[in-house]
Amino acid sequence: MALVDLSVVEQRYRAVLAVLAGATVTEVAAEIGVSRQTVSSWVSRYRASGLAGLADRSRRPNSSPSQMAPQVEALVLELRRQHPRWGPVRLVHEAAKRGVVPPPSRMGVYRTLVRHGVIQPRTRRKRREEFIRWERPAAMDLWQMDIVGGIFLADGTEVKVVTGVDDHSRYCVIAAVVVRATGRAVCLAFAAALQRFGVPGEVLTDNGKQFTARFGTGGEVLYDRICRDNGIVHRLTEPRSPTTTGKVERFHQTLRRELLDDAAPFADVTTAQAAIDAWVGHYNHERPHQSLQMACPADRFTAAATVERELLPLRLPAALGSVDDAPAPAGGHLPAAAVAGDVADAASPR
Repeated sequence: MALVDLSVVEQRYRAVLAVLAGATVTEVAAEIGVSRQTVSSWVSRYRASGLAGLADRSRRPNSSPSQMAPQVEALVLELRRQHPRWGPVRLVHEAAKRGVVPPPSRMGVYRTLVRHGVIQPRTRRKRREEFIRWERPAAMDLWQMDIVGGIFLADGTEVKVVTGVDDHSRYCVIAAVVVRATGRAVCLAFAAALQRFGVPGEVLTDNGKQFTARFGTGGEVLYDRICRDNGIVHRLTEPRSPTTTGKVERFHQTLRRELLDDAAPFADVTTAQAAIDAWVGHYNHERPHQSLQMACPADRFTAAATVERELLPLRLPAALGSVDDAPAPAGGHLPAAAVAGDVADAASPR
């Protein structure tokens, strides 16, 4: 017989002997401070297995139907090895796409990654119950626009990207590389997107001088003139409030993490634009988005109807010139307004 902890077993044994000697289960349970069910269990285990039956038993179940199958665990680890930035939600989605039925749970995948040392366990803040995602109900209701820098060419030149995402679908409507983010360069990118997708109901930007004269003295800037001429409501964030344009800021984070952080300096502006166009095509049409319940932005985006565009033709200032010569995006998609090259640093006309 296996060795047991007699200090524990002896207490249980004495309780069992008391019951067998004629004491009631209720009396014995009250005397030693345990429940009646516990004492009854000890008596049954003693009758079935003798003294060994009173030893501590493992709480581990005989089977665990929810435990991840070895082949599924191997698939999850291999997907993570191939795509180090994929988290548990994306891995569950990809496992389901590969025919795993039922797919593993998000927490199951998380525990697998922790168990194999792929990620470190971390304490997550509890999500506020009153949290409500701010989102427009339909595509083309609102575009968020911004400018992101930190993209370098082989000769050391830093270029910028004028960006825009549709608030409802997260679809990228603008991703234009410019050497200098002047008011004219920003408006060329904006105008190209308006020609490609139609006119949104509203646009949301920060208070950059390319977008507004809110804190300047020069009067109406070109961007505001385009909005006014086409009936677009231009909304501005409050100063030092970057979370207001959270969707386009999150787009910047994804662009950096999935493309720019690992990319070598681009040979020139055209090369940089082609790389970003290709990535944006994947982002819009193939990459699942967690905030969209793993749908792709293109699944929720619809450009303005042709009838609407014919009834209200796009109006662009003569000073802006034509945007018809802007190169088409790479990859055959329609994700970005490609306005490349060095744009003259001219003041925006009133």
